[in-house]
Amino acid sequence: MLKTTTSPGFWCECWTERLDGQQPPALFGSFDAYTAVEANNWVATILRTISPALDTAASQEAWTRLHDHRIDTRRALLRREPWTVSITHVSTRITWTVRPVLFLSLAHRQGVELPDCAYDFKPHRPRRTD
Repeated sequence: MLKTTTSPGFWCECWTERLDGQQPPALFGSFDAYTAVEANNWVATILRTISPALDTAASQEAWTRLHDHRIDTRRALLRREPWTVSITHVSTRITWTVRPVLFLSLAHRQGVELPDCAYDFKPHRPRRTD
């Protein structure tokens, strides 16, 4: 029988949204962090990376989040509270979300304890769409 175990962590997402409402929000990227530090660093690294390309107001907002709100962010994550930060650049809102989760362990493909149905899956070749 397979043993089910979970590990605490954080699911991090980055969403972009056009402010004109012409398109729905789009998931830009995601990351599974296993500690509050990893989750915080993921957002901070992206903010540091993109801040030079942002307009002045958005860049200032990003640096304020990185420096002035760093302690509050870390405390919220250590309490396993969801956390969100958004900045607006021209006509686009960029939102990062960090949520506490429990990750399920995945079965190893070489394991002898896999259920019989694990071997029933037969992948299909993609169909051509000429």
